[in-house]
Amino acid sequence: MTFLNYKVEIIDNFLSDRDFEELNNLKLEKKLNTKISVFNNIINKNNEIENSCLNKNLIFNLHKNYHEKMINILNKLNPKKVDLYDYSDLSIIITDKNAKFPVHDDTPNKLLSGVIYLKPEKNCGTIFFKKKNGKKNEVIDWKQNRGVFFSRIERKTWHTFQGDGVSDRVALVYNLNTTKISDVFKVEEKNYFFGNLRYKINPYLNRYLNFTI
Repeated sequence: MTFLNYKVEIIDNFLSDRDFEELNNLKLEKKLNTKISVFNNIINKNNEIENSCLNKNLIFNLHKNYHEKMINILNKLNPKKVDLYDYSDLSIIITDKNAKFPVHDDTPNKLLSGVIYLKPEKNCGTIFFKKKNGKKNEVIDWKQNRGVFFSRIERKTWHTFQGDGVSDRVALVYNLNTTKISDVFKVEEKNYFFGNLRYKINPYLNRYLNFTI
């Protein structure tokens, strides 16, 4: 992507037909009093599920089928972060058709941020920016089973997402994460104190940015 000053990897048909169909057939109801419903699942590098809103066998299978692929993408985009990996977050996100998320650059615990578009057939994809308040942007069009990935960089990987005003947006957010936050800032050559404080003082963004893209 030549417009941006950071790399974004786009992979069509990311999931196998079987896995794509299984995820699309999940019976999930939106949570009350929120426009963004998060169904969060965590599996660590020892293949232990630490948190699960979905069937555990489904999470195990997704981890088995795609973890190596995800590590290879991270190695391509930011090889210095590969050794920091601790756990994976696989979350189904249902975004209300009228919701719009603030422009953000992702929390520092995310080594690789990824989203796979599930349903409906048409919706809004992911919008990337060079600058947080910049008017120019690069839009990755929504296409079912398209995966979009990047490795966050403090105050650089600006992006957002939203509903299309017609249908709720359903996606699998697949992130490779770490607990070694100070090491992340070393790799990015950014200030750990100010960078980490930035997220802690904003509870709304800190709550949702762990999962969304």
